[in-house]
Amino acid sequence: MPISTELSSVTSTSINSLPLIHRGKVRDIYAVGEDHLLLIATDRLSAFDVVLPEPLPGKGILLTKISAFWFELMSDLVPNHLSNELTLEEILTDPAELAQAKDRCMVVKRLDGFPIEAVVRGYLIGSGWNDYQQTGAVCGITLPADLQLAQQLPEPFFTPASKAAVGDHDENISFQQVVESIGQEHADQIKEISLAIYQRAAIHARDKGIIVADTKFEFGLNKAGDVTLMDEVLTPDSSRFWEASSWQPGSNPQSYDKQFVRDYLETLDWDKTAPGPKLPEAIKDKTLQRYQQAFDTLTKG
Repeated sequence: MPISTELSSVTSTSINSLPLIHRGKVRDIYAVGEDHLLLIATDRLSAFDVVLPEPLPGKGILLTKISAFWFELMSDLVPNHLSNELTLEEILTDPAELAQAKDRCMVVKRLDGFPIEAVVRGYLIGSGWNDYQQTGAVCGITLPADLQLAQQLPEPFFTPASKAAVGDHDENISFQQVVESIGQEHADQIKEISLAIYQRAAIHARDKGIIVADTKFEFGLNKAGDVTLMDEVLTPDSSRFWEASSWQPGSNPQSYDKQFVRDYLETLDWDKTAPGPKLPEAIKDKTLQRYQQAFDTLTKG
């Protein structure tokens, strides 16, 4: 399902018939009664935890569709927040409001969210690589000496992060800090579930010629007290997807994710605080093409 290049961008939504709860880096969240939320994935693009000035037209549609694919694929491993109790047309009766949400939204159950990012790393890259260079460890996990950039780790590791507010930076934390924040039982459950999701996704993606280098999940508790998968899952915004055929330790592989934008931004004299710089049209076009390719490759039969 190629996203049309003629799509108008949805940078911000205005659903006046529902209470706005939160605007995140990408998603606008509205209350639907006491038990449900409407999550709308806009076309906002963030990098280094800063929302950039210009959107990527159609990006939110791709994020929504790829998340829906993974939610279904992982449904036997963990409950998720998707709800089939209400249709979008029942929630939004105004055509203008419906148009803002159509194809880029999820109707979900309200959860009590955990204040952590559940990160799983299968390869040494990004902030994990930076930590390793400085300390020989990632999130308190000591790794073998002399590992290279982008090298596959001995096994996938759960390396959590604090969940930062918009404009702030997520920080890597130890598993013990997770335990202190949410308790041993929930910390153990989230770690086990996150690793299981990652391992299934990695096998699926590798069969399609894509490496899932790392990814992050969010979880909450449903009314029954069950740990439940929420937000987005294994999208190019929340994961590093590499072209398997170009991967080799010691260099950055070709990617199908936001790393393309990060690599460009690293060439600029920018301190990674708001406001972010504008992207050249060529960078925006190539980024959207990579998101589209990730969706097409991962979800094809």
